[in-house]
Amino acid sequence: MAIQEIVSVLTQGLNRVNIRVVMSSSRAKTLNKLSNFSNIPLWVLTIIFIVSGVFSVYQLRQNNQEMIKLRNAVYVADEKGGNIELALRNLRSYVYSHMNTNLSSGGNAIKPPIQLKYSYERLQAGEAARVQTVNEQVYTDAQSYCERQNAADFSGRNRIPCIESYVTTHGARPNPVSTSLYQYDFISPSWSPDLAGWSLVFTGAIGLMLVASLVSNRLIRAKLSPL
Repeated sequence: MAIQEIVSVLTQGLNRVNIRVVMSSSRAKTLNKLSNFSNIPLWVLTIIFIVSGVFSVYQLRQNNQEMIKLRNAVYVADEKGGNIELALRNLRSYVYSHMNTNLSSGGNAIKPPIQLKYSYERLQAGEAARVQTVNEQVYTDAQSYCERQNAADFSGRNRIPCIESYVTTHGARPNPVSTSLYQYDFISPSWSPDLAGWSLVFTGAIGLMLVASLVSNRLIRAKLSPL
């Protein structure tokens, strides 16, 4: 009976030792995993994060400045009657492939943001010239028509109402200029695979590493404090 009690006591003691060994081993593994996040000094991660953030802001600004330059090229081409289609194509291509190139930026609050004033005036003048040419021909046709209708009227008194009626019926009126010919808007992507986009991704990754390193350092201190 005494032997059985001794064996039982020894077994319980060994179990306690094994539990402590397992707990110590598990704690050591946890500390090793957490220490992997703190291999790089925090000050190094902080400097990299700041430099990367500044570079990202710079590249975003460069994207915006290039967009403004191309937008101004469109306005110049519009004013001077240059190759507007080429200028618009260059602007459209750049905006569609680069982030932070909102056309409404830079103090331009007009909607749609691209308003080609001189193109509109030229289109309007062209439409007015078309109407004038058509109406001149209509008036000539009206005189011929009304002379035939009132051949016996030598005074021409009855031809005036006839001519007015003919011109009113057959005359041309100016059509409004389509907004698609002088108003434009291009939407930039939320993210683009250029220097600005990838630098933001890198900055975000460094930021996550910095947070993970801070958290791991706190956990390591918490794990070591009871020891």
